Amino acid sequence: MRVAIAGAGNVGVFIANDLVTTGHEVLVLEQSQDVVQRVQPHSAPGVEWIVADACEVASLRLAGLERCDVVVAATGDDEDNLVISLLAKQEFGVPRVVARVNHPKNEWLFNENWGVDLSVSTPHLITALVEEAVSVGRLVRILQFEGGNVRLVEVTLAENAPVVDQAIRDLDIPRDATIVAVVRGEHVVMPRGDTVFESGDEVLAMVTSDSEDDVRQILTGG
Repeated sequence: MRVAIAGAGNVGVFIANDLVTTGHEVLVLEQSQDVVQRVQPHSAPGVEWIVADACEVASLRLAGLERCDVVVAATGDDEDNLVISLLAKQEFGVPRVVARVNHPKNEWLFNENWGVDLSVSTPHLITALVEEAVSVGRLVRILQFEGGNVRLVEVTLAENAPVVDQAIRDLDIPRDATIVAVVRGEHVVMPRGDTVFESGDEVLAMVTSDSEDDVRQILTGG
């Protein structure tokens, strides 16, 4: 898989190093020559570097963005990340565009209208992980995809949850939702029709904006 990362800050460089060590082709675009000279010697072998403004079509064409499977807009500026995402999707037809949200107030902008397939808001993600760790019987959003229309949610089943002692096949789960995993103690249970829920199970589900309330009702009772 070929991945282009815009922005050579701590986030962009970490992603680049992580991906290249797992066998992916990684290209980093950074507009500051000084930043590249400082960071490049310490990056993982195999990472390609281009000094270019990722907000300019000519720079992206020079980088061969049309050959990339994924583009990650990881700069520290939300406006730049939106422009990069839009150009990657509309001008170069990149199949997968992931964008970093620096300021939570801007998260609503990061959707398919701006070419974003998946946005990652660090503050909101940390909040979700805190809630996931301490909340029992409450549905928590972990990640959002497709401009927020598809969501990964999690709930730790309380003792009185309506699904305890019931099998998945006996539940009226909406067609546009699915149970993707059940974490039980230190083990991950891959859900099947005959999987029976137990109190304390951490249930991960993929839902849409239309089915989220129904899934919440099924798993928590309210």
